Amino acid sequence: MATILIVDDDRALREGLAETVTDLGHTALPVASGSEALARLGEGPVAAVLLDLRMPGALDGMATLERIRALPEPPPVTVLTAFASPANTIEAMRLGAHDHLTKPIGRADLAAVLEAMLREARADPGSAAPPPGHPVLIGSSAGMRKVQKTIGLVADSASTILIQGETGTGKEEVARALHAFSRRRARPFIPVNCAAIPAEALESLLFGHVRGAFAGAASDRAGAFHEAEGGTLFLDEIGDMPAAMQAKILRVIQDCIVTPLGGRPARVDVRLVAATHRDLPALVAEGRFRADLYYRLNVVPIALPPLRERLADIVPLAEHFLIPSGKRLSGGAAARLLAHGWPGNVRELRNVVERAAVLVRGGVIGAEAVDLPAERPERRGDDAVDDWLAGDLPEAVARLERTMIAAALREADGNRARAARRLGIQRQLLYAKIERYGLGPPNPDLSEETTETVGNPDASAGIDPA
Repeated sequence: MATILIVDDDRALREGLAETVTDLGHTALPVASGSEALARLGEGPVAAVLLDLRMPGALDGMATLERIRALPEPPPVTVLTAFASPANTIEAMRLGAHDHLTKPIGRADLAAVLEAMLREARADPGSAAPPPGHPVLIGSSAGMRKVQKTIGLVADSASTILIQGETGTGKEEVARALHAFSRRRARPFIPVNCAAIPAEALESLLFGHVRGAFAGAASDRAGAFHEAEGGTLFLDEIGDMPAAMQAKILRVIQDCIVTPLGGRPARVDVRLVAATHRDLPALVAEGRFRADLYYRLNVVPIALPPLRERLADIVPLAEHFLIPSGKRLSGGAAARLLAHGWPGNVRELRNVVERAAVLVRGGVIGAEAVDLPAERPERRGDDAVDDWLAGDLPEAVARLERTMIAAALREADGNRARAARRLGIQRQLLYAKIERYGLGPPNPDLSEETTETVGNPDASAGIDPA
């Protein structure tokens, strides 16, 4: 039996979690705020913490997590939220959270995360302040959630990262997120596309040169390694790097020393992130990529899934790309986007959406305005459906429910009464679900009692009783 601290300002959620924790054979300690949680941790040992992300007052979930992880012997913490964003997922993991889960939480998932937390070894607390801004890394699909959690776990490490994914999946955005959420974020992020630079110019670009080192070298030039000093160097499409340059990059990784052309060796402090759309193990087997460099790069691999396997991310990405235009998608347009196979991945989606925003005069982009290719060779298969339906039944139902509510609100121009009629539910129930899923401010006329009692009480508590 273990003591589990439950921190949530929502009484129904708090009590539902406490009941399930007790049923699982543990002792539940429910509290309503971050300050209460810290006070309770000062009174005696706690085995693990379940922490809500959105809480009123000076100590929200993230601030409470940071305070807990700064304790001399912090218990493992799992952060819970009604809607996980890339930023709060990455930041929670970076600050030392054991996991970051979305509500509602199924009983089996809760049992699994509690068991895992109780096995978790104590980790060093993260102490850096959250970044003031972050790159756009849209996605709530299972594949992107895994990427976001990995970013949070490794952002502050010195390990070399290898990002692998098809062309157009957003590998540079992942690299920028790794930098932005790290302690190196105040220093430069320098991207270099190894496939776009002639082989004879790549060495000078990366390592620099001194005046007179070769014909045309009229002045000293600092290379990308020196420009990224203290920060991050991103080598994109490293699978296309010439063999001679591969050996030199390997030497830099091993020794942290760079020698400019015609100059003297100098030590550098750079975090290296590489990316490729190529199958590096296959290139190694063919003798076209050095095996020792591959193993040096592949310390922490991040596999970025193609867009056709990220069904849940397509419409949110399209809506993000439409923000500058102030336009929105109709339900029919969204359906067309979901039906396409996206061989060009996120890059293709962005081009299609931006083109539609320019060509459509009105504020709504209809299905007829979404210019998709007639042939769809990359039709989505069962994997994407499985991704959309990942998890247990409450998770899948909640994902579908949130998507339908968001679409109804868009179609109704934010009018909740019309959206409720479109969905065929009572307004009070819609208000409660809007608040639960973080789709807007709570209805000012809705009492706390009504919010907690509308609909299935087990569902409102975020617990699957089965």
